[in-house]
Amino acid sequence: MIKGVNRKVVEVNDTGSEYFEKIIFFVRPEYASVSEGKIRERAGLIANSGTLPPPTRQNRNIIKKVLICCLCAALGAAAAAIICSL
Repeated sequence: MIKGVNRKVVEVNDTGSEYFEKIIFFVRPEYASVSEGKIRERAGLIANSGTLPPPTRQNRNIIKKVLICCLCAALGAAAAAIICSL
């Protein structure tokens, strides 16, 4: 365990995830007296529990762009139909 200026820090290098190389946990002051082994074990469990990163907004942006393109195409078709009927 590495002691900071006024906090204890646990660094997990083997995360078991392809997305994360290293995880740093800051131990709360009220748990600073807990044994290092128990804190490392708990940090390892937390680090290994998350395997996928949270979903990004990119998927929503793609859907939004597709819907806008479809709406524009429909408006263009409606305008062309109105112009042709005149």
